[in-house]
Amino acid sequence: MDRYDPYMDKALGLISVQSFPAIVGVADMMLKSSSVELVGYEQIGAGHCTAVVRGGISDVRLAIETGEEVAAQFGQAISSLVTARPMPNLDEILPIGSKLASLISGRERNRFRDHAVGLVETVGFPPMVAAADAMLKSADVSLSAYHKIGAGLCTAIIRGSVSNVAAAIEAGMAEAERVGELHSVMMIPRPLDDLERAMPLAECWLQELQPIRMPVNLEDQQQERELQPLEIPETVPVEIPAAAEQQQPMEQVAKMDLEYEPADPTPPAYEPAAAQAAPPPEPETYEPVKYPAPQAEPQAQPPLKRQPMEQPADPLD
Repeated sequence: MDRYDPYMDKALGLISVQSFPAIVGVADMMLKSSSVELVGYEQIGAGHCTAVVRGGISDVRLAIETGEEVAAQFGQAISSLVTARPMPNLDEILPIGSKLASLISGRERNRFRDHAVGLVETVGFPPMVAAADAMLKSADVSLSAYHKIGAGLCTAIIRGSVSNVAAAIEAGMAEAERVGELHSVMMIPRPLDDLERAMPLAECWLQELQPIRMPVNLEDQQQERELQPLEIPETVPVEIPAAAEQQQPMEQVAKMDLEYEPADPTPPAYEPAAAQAAPPPEPETYEPVKYPAPQAEPQAQPPLKRQPMEQPADPLD
C-alpha cells in the first residue's frame, strides 16, 4: 500500500445502473449536489456500471440520495451502498480508491476540456456507428470516444458547444432508431473536473506532457582534447642596422622642416642695433629680511605715594 493514500479515512459511496449515459448523468448530479470526489466507474459486464465516490460521510449520503433520484428517471434497477469507513484491506484489493483512480489518470489533459458532452447509447454496434456518423455530419462536434459495457450496449461520446451537441444528439437519435434500437441518451453542458477525468477518451486525443528541451544536451558528453606539445619556432639571425642609419631618416625630416619657410610678402621691420644687441638682464638679488630683536619686558614700578596737598595762603592774613 502507498505511504500516502488520499482516500484513506474517507467514506465510500457506490451506485449502480445498467446504462453508461445514465451513470454519467448520475455522477454529474452527485458531484454538483455535494462535496464528494468521483474516483471512477467500475464495470462488471452485462451493462452494469457503478460510480464510486469518496468524501465525508454526510456528503456521501447526500450524493447517493441525489443519484438515486436521477437514476429513477431512467426506470432501471438501482443498487447503492454507503460505508462510513472502509477497511484499508478493501482499498488495497478492490477498485474503490487509488487503485481505480490510477487507471484513469491523465485524461483531464485534452483539447475538449470545458466542452459539452453528448452520449448516445444503442443496442448493437451498427446503430451506434450510424448515430455517430449522423451527429458528425449534422453539427460541428467531435467524436471523442466510444464505450462498451457489455450486453450489446455501445455508447458514442461527442464533444462540442452546447448548441452543437444538442443538435447532434437529435440527429443521432433519429438515425439510431432507423438502423436499430436506441437505449439511452445524455447531455452534460459543463462537466466538472472529476467527471472530465473519468470520461473515456480515445488515445489520439490524449495530450502527454513533453519534457522541457534544454539548450544544451547534458547527456552528450564532449570528448576531452589531448594536450599537444608546443613547437618552438626556429631562430633566425636578424641584422640590426647601425645607429647612424636608424637616425638618418629623422635627421632628414628635421632638415626639411628647417628649410621650409613660408612666403611672407611684407619685409621685416627695421630694428635698431641697440635693440638687437641688448645685454641680457641681470638676475635680481634679494636681501634677507632682518627682524628686530625681542625687547625685554618692562619692570614693575613701585606704587606712588600720595603727598599731602599744601594749603594756599589766605591773602587776608
